[in-house]
Amino acid sequence: MNALVALCHFCELHGPRTLFCTEALHPPSPDPSSQMGTPLPGDRDGDREGEGLTMRANSSATQRGEMCEGCRSLPASHPGFVSIDDETGIRFLSHQHPRQSQLFSVVRQACVRSLSCEVCPGREGPIFFGDEQHGFVFSHTFFIKDSLARGFQRWYSIVLVAMDRIYLINSWPFLLRHLKLTIHSLQSTALKVFDTEQGGCPQRALRMNSVFSPAVFPHQRSGNAARSLTSLTQHPNLWASLHCSFSWLLKASGSRLTEKLLEGAPTEDTLVLIERQTEQEEEMSCWEGAEGGGSESQLLQPDSKLGLLCEASKSDDVAGPKFKSLRHLRQVLGANDFRQLSWHVLMGNQVIWRSADPGLIQSAFTVLKSLLPVGCVRSVPYSAQYEEAYKCNFLGLSPDVPIPAHVSSSEFSVLVDVTLKACQGPAAGEDEISALYQFTISSANTQPTDRGPTLLNKLEVALSNENLSVAVVSHCLLCLKEEWMNKVKVLFKFSKVDGRGREDTQKVLALLGATGPGEEDNVRLLKYWMTGLSKTYKSHLMTAVRGGERSPSQ
Repeated sequence: MNALVALCHFCELHGPRTLFCTEALHPPSPDPSSQMGTPLPGDRDGDREGEGLTMRANSSATQRGEMCEGCRSLPASHPGFVSIDDETGIRFLSHQHPRQSQLFSVVRQACVRSLSCEVCPGREGPIFFGDEQHGFVFSHTFFIKDSLARGFQRWYSIVLVAMDRIYLINSWPFLLRHLKLTIHSLQSTALKVFDTEQGGCPQRALRMNSVFSPAVFPHQRSGNAARSLTSLTQHPNLWASLHCSFSWLLKASGSRLTEKLLEGAPTEDTLVLIERQTEQEEEMSCWEGAEGGGSESQLLQPDSKLGLLCEASKSDDVAGPKFKSLRHLRQVLGANDFRQLSWHVLMGNQVIWRSADPGLIQSAFTVLKSLLPVGCVRSVPYSAQYEEAYKCNFLGLSPDVPIPAHVSSSEFSVLVDVTLKACQGPAAGEDEISALYQFTISSANTQPTDRGPTLLNKLEVALSNENLSVAVVSHCLLCLKEEWMNKVKVLFKFSKVDGRGREDTQKVLALLGATGPGEEDNVRLLKYWMTGLSKTYKSHLMTAVRGGERSPSQ
C-alpha cells in the first residue's frame, strides 16, 4: 500500500506542525540497466540515504528557528528509524518529515487540514477528506492531557495519506480499530503524568489566583509554553514505539486487501455465497448478543459456530478412499448408474447415500454438488436418522438407518447403498473404491433417463472423451452451468416477473433451445434451478419492473 502515516500537533505558538512521519520505500525494480547505480537495501550508502531524512527538511535556519520544544520530535542530528521487511524488501523510514519535498507539502497540507478546517463532531474522532491532486487522508484527532496547557490538554492527530481513495475507504474499520489502540495508549500514559503533576502542584487554583496578562500568557507557566510529547508521556522510547506501530500499520494495510481481476459481473454462485456468509455473520452476531452475559460464553461461541461452518473442510482430512472427480465416479458406478444418479441430481430429487464410511459419502456429495448451482444445494453429510426432502437434497446415512415407506415408493428420490464386498481384491489407485465397495442404486422412478436433459448429454460426451483432462471437463461443466443459468434467468423474468402465459413461455423455451428431445427434462431442470437464484438478482428484477410500471404514469 503506497501510503504514509504521520503524527501531527497543534502548537499554541506556531500552529499545526508535523511531529513524526513513517513512509515505505519499495525496493528498486530489477532492471539490469539501473542496477549499477541503485544502492541495494543492505548497502551502507543506501542506508545512509534513508537515515538522514530530515537533514534536508530542516536545513534552513528559518525553519529551525520556528520550531519550539512542542514542535520537535527528534533532533536534526538523529538518524531516524529504519525497519526492513525481509519478505518484500520494503524499508519503513521514520523521522519528523518525509524525505521528498513533494511528500513534505502533501503531509503539511494534511496536517493543517486535520487540525483546523476538517473537524468531526466533538473534535475527537476519525474523518476522511482529500482530492486527487493532494491525496486522500484518513485522520483521527484526539487530545492529550497537559497540566500546563490551555484547557489542560493539547490537540493531536494521526493522519494516513494515500492516493487510492477506494482502498483507503475500504480500510476504514481496520485503520480505526488499530489507531484507537495507539491513541488510547498515548492518552492513558499522559493521563498518569497529568495526575501526578496535578497532585504535586494543582494548576487550576494557581491560575485562578494569579493575574492574567495576555502579553505574557505563554510565559506564565514556568517559561514552558510548549511541552514535547515525550515530556507529556514520560515515555523514554516513545518515538521508537511509534515507529514500530506505524510501520506495522503500513505493512498490514498493504497485505490485508488484494486486487483480483474479475471477468464480467459476479456469477449467481458468487452472489449466493455472499448472501449465505452475510446471513451466517448476522446469526452469529445475534447469537452473541443474546448469549453475551458472560465473557466465557463469548469466547466459546465463535469457536463452536466455526466448527459447524468448517464441517465440510474437516471431512477432507478423514482417511480412506474417496471419489476424486465426476469421471472417477462414473468409472466406479458405471455409465448407466452414473447417468441415472446424475439425472436425479439435476431434477432436484433427494439423493440418499447409506454407508459406514462418512468420508466416502462426503466425497461423493462434493463431486455431485458440482452439477448444481450453489443455491440449489442443501446437504446433510451424515445423519443418524432420515431427514425430509424439504430440508436437504443430499442426505448421508449410516447403514442401519431405515428409509420410510413413503420415501422408498416415491419417484422423487434415489437411494445408493454402499456395502463392503465379501471378497475384496487388490486395491490400486482409482480402482481402490471398486475393490472395496459395492454400490446398489434403487429408485421408484419409472421415467426413462436416456433422452435428457441436454446439459447431461453434453456432460457425458465430455466425460467419455479420454483426451480431455479432469480440469478441462471441470471448466466445460462450469460453462454449461453458466449457459443454462442464463436460460433460467430469462425464463424467470418472462414467466414469473412478467407473468406471461403458457403459449408465450413455450415460444421462449424454443428460442432458448430447451425444446425437442428431452424437453420435459429440460423444463423441469429450468424450473428447479429457478429456486437457486440469488435474492439479490430477484430483488433487482422486481425493482426494475416496479420502476418500469411507474414511469408511464409519471
